[in-house]
Amino acid sequence: MNKKSLLGACVVALLAACASAPGDHRPLVSVSLPSAPVNEATRLRWLDRVSWGANASSDAQLAKRGLSLWMRDQLNPRPAPLPPAAQAQIDAMAISRTPLDQLVSELDAQRKAADALPDEEQKKAARQAYQQQLNQLAREAQQRFVLRALYSPNQLQEQMTWFWMNHFNVNLRKDNIRAMVGDYEENAIRPHALGKFRDLLGATLHHPAMLRYLDNAQNGANRINENYARELMELHTLGVGGGYSQADVQELARVLTGVGVSYQPLDAPPPNVRPAVRADYVRKGLFEFNPNRHDYGPKTLLGQPIQSHGLAEADEALDRLARAPATARFISRKLAVYFVSDDPPPALVDRMAAAFTRSDGDIAITLKSLFESPEFAASLGRKFRDPVHYVMAGVRLAYDDRVALNANPVLNWINRMGEQLYGHETPDGYPLNEAAWASAGQMNTRFEIARAIGANGAVLFRVDDKAPLEKPAFPPLAESPAVRAMQVGLSADTREALAQAKNPQEWNTFLLASPELMRR
Repeated sequence: MNKKSLLGACVVALLAACASAPGDHRPLVSVSLPSAPVNEATRLRWLDRVSWGANASSDAQLAKRGLSLWMRDQLNPRPAPLPPAAQAQIDAMAISRTPLDQLVSELDAQRKAADALPDEEQKKAARQAYQQQLNQLAREAQQRFVLRALYSPNQLQEQMTWFWMNHFNVNLRKDNIRAMVGDYEENAIRPHALGKFRDLLGATLHHPAMLRYLDNAQNGANRINENYARELMELHTLGVGGGYSQADVQELARVLTGVGVSYQPLDAPPPNVRPAVRADYVRKGLFEFNPNRHDYGPKTLLGQPIQSHGLAEADEALDRLARAPATARFISRKLAVYFVSDDPPPALVDRMAAAFTRSDGDIAITLKSLFESPEFAASLGRKFRDPVHYVMAGVRLAYDDRVALNANPVLNWINRMGEQLYGHETPDGYPLNEAAWASAGQMNTRFEIARAIGANGAVLFRVDDKAPLEKPAFPPLAESPAVRAMQVGLSADTREALAQAKNPQEWNTFLLASPELMRR
């Protein structure tokens, strides 16, 4: 090949690389939006819906890129550094420094050692230390989520990470899931949050947090546990009324026998598996497929026989579930509820489901059909914020890109409103509708939290709870360009309330507690 041809080939390859989404080989997903520049009020409404909340710095980025390019960036996230002060906090966490299998194995040894102590007082103290260690690991996962939601440039990815964590819910109060939930979010959910649904589904099935939470670690031949199989169809894929029967639940549970968790060291010898199926044994991290516990009998799922055997049966079942028309509609409607309204228009859901099916479950392409829709544009500013969205939006607006040095106040505010991160006990996740979060008691609590952020937000920048707060202890909200732009769209009642504020702290509180700030 001559130099000219070689140069041309290199240019073509470079352009192809630039036009591909990170982590896969599909072209970048772009959104077809009006090419004319959008005004500041419209930009802020898009930011409130697509990101964790509008602020001046994110508005400046959107204005610089333009709405179409900014949305392309969001749908195709590339590795983007957090501010150094945020990244340093994450890097110091045990969940960032210790692999999951090592972390859980060490904790399991700690638990066993505590249980073996003959002295009751020593045993009690050792068990408390074990529980405190689990609590700390869960707290780190929550803090890491907060830092990324507040400061990551890939705001849509962080939004979708939370959405899928809620969809594929696990509860940190069960067993030792507190040690696993950070890795579950980091390695099962976040990498696939805007990728293929089938990959996301498979990643959750292979993670010990899910297998422990929904009891599949106890599911074995002649000791069937249907819990995970039922939720896999009802909550994760097909949805209620999705065309499956109790017989399908039973068959899927049989498919999943032997899919479980092992706390044995990775270099430990495998269990003694009978020779005929010894090659089927799989161990990857804490995940284990043990053929001794698998039901190798024939199975039929959704009217079709399972052709594979061993762990491959689970892959075949997931393929079937992920590509079912009922799954396309169930996932599309849930996304529309999250991004548009509590009762999304059926025509929008139909278009999204068609995009989901055409793209083989590509989440970004499904969202593209949503973001391009007139229904989405018409809904901006009308979707009620659940507690997590409310707190994140308030902090982002109040302090913009100034990095919080203490994420615990954010977590405490969220907890007070009843939406603790990873804390929903049942596998259906937190509700996404307004009625669940708009009670009188909830609104009173929101006013108190608005006052905490607006009058005493300096707690975010104090590492030592006993140290004095910086002065002033409240954010200069009225000086924010984003807030000034928002004021144009405030109701007469809200403007009147702001005019009556006696001081900046009260002004901040009234703004953050206003009806307009309750919606995104």
